[in-house]
Amino acid sequence: MSVEIENPYKRKKQPEVVRRALLDQAARITLEQGLSKVTFQAVADAAGVTKGGVMHHFATKNALVLEVFDDAMAKFEAEVEAAMAKDPVSHGAFTRAYIDATISLGEKAQEEYDNQATLYVLMLGDSELRELWAKWANTQLEKHAATDDTETLYMARLVADGIWLSDFSGINISDKKSLHDRLIKMTQPDFDNRSGQ
Repeated sequence: MSVEIENPYKRKKQPEVVRRALLDQAARITLEQGLSKVTFQAVADAAGVTKGGVMHHFATKNALVLEVFDDAMAKFEAEVEAAMAKDPVSHGAFTRAYIDATISLGEKAQEEYDNQATLYVLMLGDSELRELWAKWANTQLEKHAATDDTETLYMARLVADGIWLSDFSGINISDKKSLHDRLIKMTQPDFDNRSGQ
């Protein structure tokens, strides 16, 4: 009985599958080793393609990193928008969704956590990407000014960012769920109005 072995040079081309694998591997390298370790060769090795295969999809490392960032940003934005769509209370809805998307609790899928972590690592490691993050955040704040523009809600979002950074840095947070729940409570209209905002 003979087994026909597929010739790798004649395999069916699947450019979208390859591109997705390259983005996923670049994101994984960023998360595990840092932005400086994202090279065409490292991504090629991780994805099981040639360095030329990576260069076929991305002309420069910056183009690859930018697309990894855009991909992570789109997933984060979709997570925020999905949470807002389910929220029956308009006051603080963006802030609640932002907190939920930012703070990783036990039930949050590892993929969502990794996506958020990749986004933050990229943003912290590159000034151009920080500008893109700031542009997105400022656009969201303008878009949701009628419902999320109070000092208390700003503080809640900033604390969520701090909790994420502590968690990512390996700082022990004894009861992250309790902190999360307190932040969510701060976003409710009755709490926010009592605080004088």
